[in-house]
Amino acid sequence: MRKANDWNQPCPNKSCDRHGQKNQGNIISISTYMTKSGKRRIFQCGECGETFSETRDTVFYDLRTSEDKVMMALKMILVRVSLSGISFVLGVTEETVLMWLGRAYEKADEINSALLTELPVTEVQLDEMWSFVRRKISENSEDGTETPSESGDGRQWIWVSYAPEFRLILAMAVGPRTLEMAMRLVQMTANIVLGVPCFFSDGFSCYYSALLEYYHRTRIFPGTGKPGRPRNPVREPHEDLVYGQVVKEKEKGRMTGVAHRIVCGAERLLRLGLKISTSLIERLNLTVRQSLAPLARKTLSFSKERKNLERQVVFFQAFYNFARPHMSLREKLSETGGRFERKWKQVTPGMAAGITDHVWTFRELLTFKPDCSH
Repeated sequence: MRKANDWNQPCPNKSCDRHGQKNQGNIISISTYMTKSGKRRIFQCGECGETFSETRDTVFYDLRTSEDKVMMALKMILVRVSLSGISFVLGVTEETVLMWLGRAYEKADEINSALLTELPVTEVQLDEMWSFVRRKISENSEDGTETPSESGDGRQWIWVSYAPEFRLILAMAVGPRTLEMAMRLVQMTANIVLGVPCFFSDGFSCYYSALLEYYHRTRIFPGTGKPGRPRNPVREPHEDLVYGQVVKEKEKGRMTGVAHRIVCGAERLLRLGLKISTSLIERLNLTVRQSLAPLARKTLSFSKERKNLERQVVFFQAFYNFARPHMSLREKLSETGGRFERKWKQVTPGMAAGITDHVWTFRELLTFKPDCSH
């Protein structure tokens, strides 16, 4: 029996003093067993005596299907194959694929919660991308256009916050085009970044109200000594908040020009030397549409439930950040290398942001276990 300090397995027992801690010398391998995907190990925690499989708390735990088949289905989701297409190719039901997607979503959400924290981001671009669920106009829509906040059908938007310096997707959410969703996106972003970055978006008016909710200071006016009620406190933008808008001017449905507006923080924007731009997040929108079947235009593979669309979006976010090398981030290894010598090092947004030091494999993405010892 080998006492292992390098199994990279945390104890899953939440009541254990070593819960979630990796490589502490408390995990030993006690046996193995065979599955359709090969040999698997059973571990035991020396602290609490808990025994567990190496696939515990992963996408593959307690599945009778081979890992290769599950990974093939999840990969196909990320390359714009519809649920019916995946079901036909792999010989499984759509319900089974959605169950695997649900597990992948939970793992992706765990990855985002564990790794996307306290990031030193200078600039954040915000945008929302139109889609729909079940039908293009919600049954509860009063004016026949936008979907009410409580409805899960009709017009739904994919909300994205993006750090262009790292090509990193900070947050993604699905919901109607409302102030509540804008506030949710800004809150998710504020919980991830350090300090107050510069924010750029299109001309959607709700973003400024949402930013003011989380980045503000309250100005209190002193009493004047005169009769009457004192002046009410006023909420003002935080002194470090920079917000700019890129507004497309259109005439008869055609774009005639682009205007750049500085809503607040002009001095800091000039000092940082940044330009108001949303070009990179708009390019990201194309990548997302080319990757997820429900977002392709004029398609029959649209989502029938909002939760399934959000699961695909969040799963794509984790894949994009950690397992998908970005062409613009690659690093040159050699100027005059040999014919068969590697000339480029592949880099993911997660590597550019200093979150990880390597390109994750797809299996690594699905079996991630956070280390709570840090």
